[in-house]
Amino acid sequence: MSKRFAALAFTALLASPAFAADLRSEIVNAGEHAEYAGEATTIDDVHFHLHHALNCLVGPKGEGFDRTQMNPCVNSGNGIIPDETDPKRIAVFQGAAAKAREGLATNDLAVAKADATAAAKAIVGTLKGMK
Repeated sequence: MSKRFAALAFTALLASPAFAADLRSEIVNAGEHAEYAGEATTIDDVHFHLHHALNCLVGPKGEGFDRTQMNPCVNSGNGIIPDETDPKRIAVFQGAAAKAREGLATNDLAVAKADATAAAKAIVGTLKGMK
């Protein structure tokens, strides 16, 4: 019985947003998916990966979060924007999220890829100097 309780307590601790937040992991995941979108060869693939990047950026309560799409950051925190504390970095991530939304709103492959690439550069650029 005590092993079961210990396992449940540990599982609850892992599920805690404060315990689970790993901002660097969220940034890496969002950046990778934005890069995948920028390299995609079909509009469906661009949109597919942009949804993932946006979900990582905004988190489940953020603007544009799509519950029907994968959230590769689900076990890393609440989303980059909610987890970030630096206002300057938040602004960068909000800009990247806006680019992702623009890419999702168009069916023009070249435009969507350009938006994805811009989002990826902004996201990945925040990793410089981050511990």
